Amino acid sequence: MTSAKLKLGVLISGRGSNLQALIDACAAPDFPAEIALVLSNKADAYGLERAAAAGIPTTVVSHRDFPGDKPAFEAAMDARLRGAGVELVCLAGFMRILSEGFVGSWRDRLINIHPSLLPSFKGLDTHARALATGVRFHGCTVHFVRPAMDDGPIVAQAAVPVLPGDDANSLAGRVLESEHRLYPHAVRLIAEGRARVDGDLVRIEGAPLALDAVVNPPF
Repeated sequence: MTSAKLKLGVLISGRGSNLQALIDACAAPDFPAEIALVLSNKADAYGLERAAAAGIPTTVVSHRDFPGDKPAFEAAMDARLRGAGVELVCLAGFMRILSEGFVGSWRDRLINIHPSLLPSFKGLDTHARALATGVRFHGCTVHFVRPAMDDGPIVAQAAVPVLPGDDANSLAGRVLESEHRLYPHAVRLIAEGRARVDGDLVRIEGAPLALDAVVNPPF
């Protein structure tokens, strides 16, 4: 008898490419999670079509229906998520800042993917900012959400080299490819109980004892 899969709720606002990565991962019989609900604050978000094509329940809670009443907007989202039996909320291009109350109610059950190697380059325009500083590596991070923007215990990261001639678009494309691999990997770690929050850190069980260094530019 197999154990129950972790039920995910995915919050989106747009095209949902990371949602699609999670949909594809969850389609594998041995993946330890399933998407119970896709929620968008925008009715025209293309990600809703991706979910519908995969037979996943969807719902729209528009922030515009709650002018000036963020607590009511978030209470409506919370009710839909809990009503679907969601156990882990995955932010995937959800373009609304969540309140301390909402984040606190889902503490250690709410994750986000951000296009930088946190804690560097929090916020927007991460790729252009990375190029402007001359870093040799850029990447993406999956982390548990805390009230401060792009803050919280880090679950997993993927690094990509910054190449000669890169612009923000080419670098963003390479980072996005890494995001599509990293998000399902992080969800698996959580669903299998291998990623455990310990204060401000995430402890990973069964991680390799050592990894080879990667150098850019190479020797």
